[in-house]
Amino acid sequence: MLRRNASSNTEMNWGHFFSLLSWTVAALFGLMTLATLAHLRWVRRLPALDSARDKQHGSTNPIRVSIVLAARDEEARIRNTLERLLRQQGIELELIVVNDRSRDGTQAILEQLAAEDRRLVTLRVDSLPQGWLGKCYACHLAANRATGAWILFTDADCWLTEDTVLRAVHAAEREQANHVVLAPGMEPEGFITRSMQASFVLAYSNHVARVNREHPYTYIGAGAFNLVRSDLYRRCGGYEALRLTVVDDVKLGQLIRRAGGRTRAFLGSRDAMCHWGTTVRGLLHNLEKNHFALADYRVGRVIAAIVGTILLWGCAGVGPWMGTPSGWAAFLSCQSLSIPAALLARRVGWTAWSGLLAPWLLPILTYSLVNSTWKTLRQGGVRWRDTFYPLALLRKHNVR
Repeated sequence: MLRRNASSNTEMNWGHFFSLLSWTVAALFGLMTLATLAHLRWVRRLPALDSARDKQHGSTNPIRVSIVLAARDEEARIRNTLERLLRQQGIELELIVVNDRSRDGTQAILEQLAAEDRRLVTLRVDSLPQGWLGKCYACHLAANRATGAWILFTDADCWLTEDTVLRAVHAAEREQANHVVLAPGMEPEGFITRSMQASFVLAYSNHVARVNREHPYTYIGAGAFNLVRSDLYRRCGGYEALRLTVVDDVKLGQLIRRAGGRTRAFLGSRDAMCHWGTTVRGLLHNLEKNHFALADYRVGRVIAAIVGTILLWGCAGVGPWMGTPSGWAAFLSCQSLSIPAALLARRVGWTAWSGLLAPWLLPILTYSLVNSTWKTLRQGGVRWRDTFYPLALLRKHNVR
């Protein structure tokens, strides 16, 4: 009898524990949904030009913008990327492209395009100086040659619409900003990949909102589109301070913030399209070298992410099987995140259904972080563009 009572008490205690945990998880997911919905007003697409007068102003008094791009083995797409950049409207364009030790036909394409259009300046890196990442050194060289009032750092796999740069400059002037970031759009293959990308948009939407609300210590950057006033770029230290920074695009935003810059971030959608995240495998592969770096190489943050994901999504996932009100509350509260996800999906040009599975695909971000951490720790560093960088060196020079 005593054993049965003890067993019954144990089951009752566990039942109370899981009930309390489920209600807590439900409350947390509910707060996340409400917070994201409240922040959506600050998560916007890049505004259109105000009027025909803006377009005329851009053509009669064009602002000089230097576009910087580092290319490595990009013969398959570099021509299309550069031709699109050279068609930018309403600005006085200077396009500086650095060939970072390419082994394919990239150099020949650059030379041909430079001969056809004098606005294109080409530089070449044949050997990498010690103490530099390849992309960082290429961007450093190009930025030193830039003569524009603004410098746009972009990638060889990013395509811009013809008025994107002009609209970004106008948006900066309207909001008195000196740094504009576009989170790139992508063209995913299939419903699952699109849903996963919707979960990514959902994950960083609150961060974008905090940046636009000028929350202290919050910063952002994107390799696809980092537009910064040239004087601020040089004042903050630029790529000279980012010599060994893997997530150089994000950390440039941190340097800009520290230097007193004002950032505005927008959803790029079709204004700035990237072409490396069209599949789930492609997304995870491209995050391998970056994700642990985004956590500042801190294992404690990775462990916290694992524990939080297991507790929150694990509890919500098993909720319906518990057959209790608290279990269903946890499940439905997690599913409620599909509401802001659907609104964000519509905002970037997808169907609202793309946000349906987004709440349940968010743990893939944790998997990506774990995968990046494991591979970086296992090999003792990061291999990028055929050069190996020890983890101790990257940690030592990491911008924090």
